[in-house]
Amino acid sequence: QVQLAESGGGSVQSGGSLRLSCVASGSDVWNFMTWFRQAPGEEREGVAGISDAGTTWYTDSVKGRFTISRDMNTVILQMNSLKPEDTAMYYCAANTKSFVRWALVSDYNYWGQGTQVTVSS
Repeated sequence: QVQLAESGGGSVQSGGSLRLSCVASGSDVWNFMTWFRQAPGEEREGVAGISDAGTTWYTDSVKGRFTISRDMNTVILQMNSLKPEDTAMYYCAANTKSFVRWALVSDYNYWGQGTQVTVSS
């Protein structure tokens, strides 16, 4: 089992920054951790992921603006130059398997409860 707890969401103006944290705990070891987001009426989409070896992945729309990193059992998503279209509920998700298709929701077996990010223009 892996328990995930997100924090750091909030409301900012366009161009601002937020730092999301996901703390992992439990008996299982995760191999891949990815931040997803879901806006009202939209599908959940992968944003950025990191492997236990430090390999990172980003969806095109956030490259150059978001940075994912890991500090022990905490995965951090630093979000800069935020845009109104970044507004969504953000979730961290863990994969305990030996492979991942980063943006595929069904590849993740543990999910956090989510943290809201709102960016106003």
